[in-house]
Amino acid sequence: MAERHVIVTGGAGFIGSHLVERLIADGKSVVVIDDLSTGRIENLCHLQAGPRLTVVQSKLSECPSLRELVSNAEFIFHLAAAVGVELILQSQVQTIHTNLHETEIIFASASEFGTPVLLASTSEVYGKSQKDSFSEEDDLIIGPPYLSRWSYACSKLMDEFLALAYAQEQKLPVIIARLFNTVGPRQTGKYGMVLPRFITAAKNGESLKVFGDGNQTRCFCYVQDTVEALMRLANSSEARGQIFNVGSSEEISIRSLAEAVIKATNSASQIESIPYSAAYPPGFQDMLRRKPSTQKLKRVTGFTPQTPLAEIIQITSA
Repeated sequence: MAERHVIVTGGAGFIGSHLVERLIADGKSVVVIDDLSTGRIENLCHLQAGPRLTVVQSKLSECPSLRELVSNAEFIFHLAAAVGVELILQSQVQTIHTNLHETEIIFASASEFGTPVLLASTSEVYGKSQKDSFSEEDDLIIGPPYLSRWSYACSKLMDEFLALAYAQEQKLPVIIARLFNTVGPRQTGKYGMVLPRFITAAKNGESLKVFGDGNQTRCFCYVQDTVEALMRLANSSEARGQIFNVGSSEEISIRSLAEAVIKATNSASQIESIPYSAAYPPGFQDMLRRKPSTQKLKRVTGFTPQTPLAEIIQITSA
């Protein structure tokens, strides 16, 4: 009988590749399924010489060996999704189709064999909520469909509904992790991610473009902390059938983040304010705050992300 493995969809992506690294370090055999639409095979090159990693370049919906791979999987981390504000605004059909159809495929396959699945969701599902911090039990306030930026949040929220429907009707063991602004090495600014975009600009002596007034705040979680949280959730029987926020509670404004990056990189770059109207389609809405409550994560797993932002910037910009 073949050795059991863990499947990581989107495993060539930023978070996925760090998760694969951790799984292999823990002695697991890993199968990555990734169409490389946003992931990069270079993220896994240092692992490919080993016998514990198999990479299948394919969409889930086009993978001929998916059923066989799932039948022999002990766990599935489903990270494959459209990523980044810029990509989402440019490719709405692709975003919705990827997030809905590919997720439907993996849940249907997992359900056939009862294979546990952790779904990587997003803080975007909290939408326009004005709460000081977001709790997993909160109501979700999504903007109107004629504003394209909400298509991503809505598609990921439907993934959550689908996961919990499979849990209820098919008794499939599922866990939902809502990720808040994960950052660290290997993240690219190509799709609008703010920290790598700032670091690249600072190193090149270019202006750091801050959209809006820069007073909007975010909490940035180090990728290794995110991976630790995902691993603990996967290993927790209590976590199954539930939703968890995964993120840091250290809050910073985007303007202050730009200032911190300039200081950390000893850059002579300046900060340039860009109105939303010059960067995004008409009617773009940004959230003033996005801070997670991580009490539930701590209660169930004993873990809360702790890496200070100053340390994250130093590591990421090195």
